[in-house]
Amino acid sequence: MSVIPAPQDEAHGAEPSSEEKKGVRVNWIGFLYIAMTVFLTVYGQIVIKWQVDLAGDFPPELSAKALFILRLLLNPWVISSFAAAFLASLFWMAAMTQFELSFAYPFMASSFVLVMLFSIVFMGETFSWYKVIGTLTIFLGLLIVTRAS
Repeated sequence: MSVIPAPQDEAHGAEPSSEEKKGVRVNWIGFLYIAMTVFLTVYGQIVIKWQVDLAGDFPPELSAKALFILRLLLNPWVISSFAAAFLASLFWMAAMTQFELSFAYPFMASSFVLVMLFSIVFMGETFSWYKVIGTLTIFLGLLIVTRAS
C-alpha cells in the first residue's frame, strides 16, 4: 500500500488522526481512480464480447465484413464500451497524478480476474482450473508487487 507522509498541522492545533500519528496516510482517492479504471475497462470488454456474440459470425466476404463492423460501431452498447474506455483513460491519468506507474499498473491485473469471473458467470464461457490458476497467479503477482512498494 502506498503511503504518503502526513502533513503536520501544529500551527493550527489540530489533533492528528491515528494514521497521521503513525506518519502515514493512505491515498484513497488514488485507489478510487484505479478502481474506476479497472471497472470501466472490464465493463467495456464484457459489453463488446456480448454484442459481438449477438451479431453472429464474421462474414467471409469483404463487403459483408465492412457492414458487420459498421453495424457494431453504430451499436449503442458498443458505443458505450468505447465511452467507458475513454473514461477509463481519464481515470488512469488521474491515478498517475497520485502514484508511480510501477505501483499503480499491477492493479490492472485485477481486470483479468474480473473479466474471467464475469465471462464464466454471465456469458457461460468455459470454466477450467487452468484459467483459475493462471488468473490467480497474476493476482498473486499483483499482491507481491504492491507489498514491495
